[in-house]
Amino acid sequence: MAPNLPLKRADSILNDDMGLLLIVRHGETEWNRVERLRGRADLDLNPNGVQQAQAAARRLAQWHPAKVYSSPLRRTVHMAQVISETLSCPLNFMEELIDLDYGQWQGLSPQEASGKDGDLYQRWLNSPHLVKFPGGEGLEDVRARAETAINQIMENHPQETVVVVSHKVVCHVLVLALLSLDNSRFWQVSQDVAAINLFELRQPYPAVMMINDTCHLRETS
Repeated sequence: MAPNLPLKRADSILNDDMGLLLIVRHGETEWNRVERLRGRADLDLNPNGVQQAQAAARRLAQWHPAKVYSSPLRRTVHMAQVISETLSCPLNFMEELIDLDYGQWQGLSPQEASGKDGDLYQRWLNSPHLVKFPGGEGLEDVRARAETAINQIMENHPQETVVVVSHKVVCHVLVLALLSLDNSRFWQVSQDVAAINLFELRQPYPAVMMINDTCHLRETS
């Protein structure tokens, strides 16, 4: 059974104009291109990722966001700065939006992680909500802090449009939270590089308008 939605919304959203929440994954880095577990590694966008950021910014312009919030890691900072500068809207950084801490797995390829601890890797694929990475975090840790950030953002921006730039795992769990789904459904949500997710902040539950949209990347291919 899906849990009750833990996110709070301002009462003023109920019958007036509704706020919009745009959750955006950062563009490509070299560790996305070759598929390594990124976590807290402070990687920047590669040239393709910069083009993806520019394309996403042009797409986001249609929603006229009031503010951009971002994880403090370089790949999200770079993405958020491109969006903020393109749309002429202010930018804030929030530690709570930082990527999952993979601990001892950070920097490993999927094949290396499987070779290092095959049982844990299989659990990650089959029961991701039960995994806590050695020396790192689990999905519940990420979800708790990411929800705290979103609650604060939504309270600060009732009836406004806000962009949140973060990482694959953070975007995954936020989409699940907004859909009132638990972390066991992690692999049922896709979050490609530079993907955009759109939620309309209705009462009593947010309404999903778009998930993992990447049509803006056609111009970069």
